[in-house]
Amino acid sequence: MTKSELIVRLAEKHPHLYQRDVEKVVSTIFDEIADALSRGARVELRGFGAFSVKERDPRIGRNPRTGEAVRVHGKAVPFFKTGKQLRERLNGGSDS
Repeated sequence: MTKSELIVRLAEKHPHLYQRDVEKVVSTIFDEIADALSRGARVELRGFGAFSVKERDPRIGRNPRTGEAVRVHGKAVPFFKTGKQLRERLNGGSDS
C-alpha cells in the first residue's frame, strides 16, 4: 500500500473528513516519525511496532562488478520491530 492509497482508504472510511485534511494528518504523522528518528529518538506505536535507528559500523565491502575492495562508511539506518499484536495478527493468532 502506498501513502496515497492509505490516504484514499482513510478518506473513504471517514467520509465526514475532507481528503486534503486526511492527507495533512498522514503527512504530519510520517514527518513526526522521521523527525524523531533523525534526532535519534525511538518511536513506539503500541500494538503495531517500534521504529528506531541502528548504527552500522564502517566496513570493507566488495564492488560486485570488479571484485575490488571498497571502503564503506558507517551510517545510521532506520529499523522497525513489529509489536506483539501485529505479529499475532499476521500469524493467525499464534505467536510462534
